[in-house]
Amino acid sequence: MTEMVYGSIPQRDGEPVLPRWWRTIDRWSLAAVFVLFGIGLLLGLAASPPLAQKNNLTDFYYVQRQTFFGSLALITMVLMSLMDPQKVRRLGVLGFIAAFVALMLLPVFGTDFGKGATRWFSLGFASVQPSEFLKPAFVITAAWLMAAAHDVGGPPGRLYSFMLVSVIVVLLALQPDFGQASLILFSWGVMYFVGGAPMILLLILAGGIVAFGTVAYNNSEHFARRIDGFLNPDIDPTTQIGYATNAIREGGFFGVGVGEGTVKWSLPDAHTDFIIAVAAEEYGLILVMIILGLYATITVRALWRLMRERDPFIRLAGTGLACAFGVQAFINMGVAVRLLPAKGMTLPFVSYGGSSVIASGIALGALLAFTRTRPQGEIGDLLVRRGR
Repeated sequence: MTEMVYGSIPQRDGEPVLPRWWRTIDRWSLAAVFVLFGIGLLLGLAASPPLAQKNNLTDFYYVQRQTFFGSLALITMVLMSLMDPQKVRRLGVLGFIAAFVALMLLPVFGTDFGKGATRWFSLGFASVQPSEFLKPAFVITAAWLMAAAHDVGGPPGRLYSFMLVSVIVVLLALQPDFGQASLILFSWGVMYFVGGAPMILLLILAGGIVAFGTVAYNNSEHFARRIDGFLNPDIDPTTQIGYATNAIREGGFFGVGVGEGTVKWSLPDAHTDFIIAVAAEEYGLILVMIILGLYATITVRALWRLMRERDPFIRLAGTGLACAFGVQAFINMGVAVRLLPAKGMTLPFVSYGGSSVIASGIALGALLAFTRTRPQGEIGDLLVRRGR
């Protein structure tokens, strides 16, 4: 019956798992992820030694850790991309429950590592940031709820997803972590829009965001300080933004040369939040444009493939993951060039960070699983038949 309605393309009987995976996966996006990780290691070799020396560690301590966590992330990504969407959905919901509980326990057991925001659990040998894992898990869970609302007699999934995102945003704002809160809210808004939300509700949501921002500005010194610094036309050259802006300016088109940059000695977060400044200074605009092109390739190709997807859950979850991935990269680079206020957000697969790179591997693994070519006709075929 499914084949009669949807015009499925027969699957190759007896085809081994790996050949079928290679035939159906988006190989361009897969290659782009590996190239991004390679660029991240290259930049880590330049950006992390100053911090390692400052902390009395071996020069390539952070590069070695990034290699380990990044390799684990890539393996996780490939394994998840081998799964069918139903398994990804089940893992996503279970992961959301675990990450949500961890987020609620942060005020009791979490630490701020002296950064003024309680976002991590310290395990001694490493730290875990629950919000990083919450992002992909929430997108998958919210997409499942929204898709269920389309079923006859289904639950009010949109309302449930709105209640979840509201609680999560409040919990993140209390840390405070307005960057992750904004990204999760954006992802939910994109899925809500793609799922057919009335425009009036989106306008009400936009008004609520403005009101929330106003309250946060008036009641959070952390939030107000970053907004004031962004709006100030004069850049203090001794701040992180000042160092990053100067490094990007000095790099020009071709950079000052490999290992010749100086910003890594001034920025404490040169290997994480401001790694694009190291890329711009030492390798110039050329490498920055390559990085931009890689992120655009992954995001645009995912959205293009999802346009032909019929399953509402896959379409919603894939769109949310793709937009979250692309927007996180945009925010990180936008902060470095002062297009956006400072948010403390990593550059996926490029910045140093165990939680960040593993969570990115989970998100891209799920996205690659959702965008694999499946035995079905395109959605346009169904629309054409319905119009006859």
